[in-house]
Amino acid sequence: MTSIKRIGFIGLGDQGGPMAEAIGEEGFELHVWARRPASLSAVQAVPHTVHGSVADLARSVELVALCLRDDADIWNLLIDQRLLADVAPGTIIVNHGTGDPGEAERIGAHVAAAGAVYLDAPVSGGSPGARTRTLTTFAAGPADAFETARPVFEAFSDTVRLMGPVGTGQLTKLFNNALTITNMKNAEDVLELAEQVGLNVPALIDIIDTSSGGSAALRALGRDITPDLADHVRHLMRKDMQHFADAVRQHGGQPGEILERGLSGASKLGQAAQLVARSRA
Repeated sequence: MTSIKRIGFIGLGDQGGPMAEAIGEEGFELHVWARRPASLSAVQAVPHTVHGSVADLARSVELVALCLRDDADIWNLLIDQRLLADVAPGTIIVNHGTGDPGEAERIGAHVAAAGAVYLDAPVSGGSPGARTRTLTTFAAGPADAFETARPVFEAFSDTVRLMGPVGTGQLTKLFNNALTITNMKNAEDVLELAEQVGLNVPALIDIIDTSSGGSAALRALGRDITPDLADHVRHLMRKDMQHFADAVRQHGGQPGEILERGLSGASKLGQAAQLVARSRA
């Protein structure tokens, strides 16, 4: 297996920042670029090199990790900002964001035609998982490139798995998110009933978390999804459910009831966050 040392990272947000920091902590030579200089504070605790352009970063590294908002941002970096034009042949380009599986296949083909290698590797666990280095990485792409990149992924993940060819990483992430979001609907409905019958909702969340009814969705409502964050998370959940439904249809399936439950779970998120906040007051 080929070892790599020089890692580029673009997308130093709430999740990407801690991921990049973890890479630096593991002793990789970290190279970063950011649209906003303030984002660079995410890696101030580890050695790193700041680049003035995407193209300059591309010429300096063996792997470029991207943690961006959507597929359009990936295309912008690859083409408009000359990431793909300036990387050396064989450079690994990794997308850690969540997007459309079909679009991942198109991006992968475009990257391969330019002589680089694409890994579709979304992560699960959000900013809390990134901070504790306990993300799950659903990787997809050539097996040799995956094995080369695995030590980088393991810097911020406690579970890393190769799921198949490019596109299957995104598909796996969307199925993971569909389960999380539909479970959110279950948690919202149960907590609403708990308040109606007079149960202590925070105590209920805490005790169920250690019982058979516990779930990531219930923990998120109890800890991470505050009323201030609910609108932002709801938007992401709706986007993920639409990506999930589109991908299922493209593969001949029918999302039906699962899509309906997921969208309902997203729509009630703000109410549920308010309920938990009110019960803790």
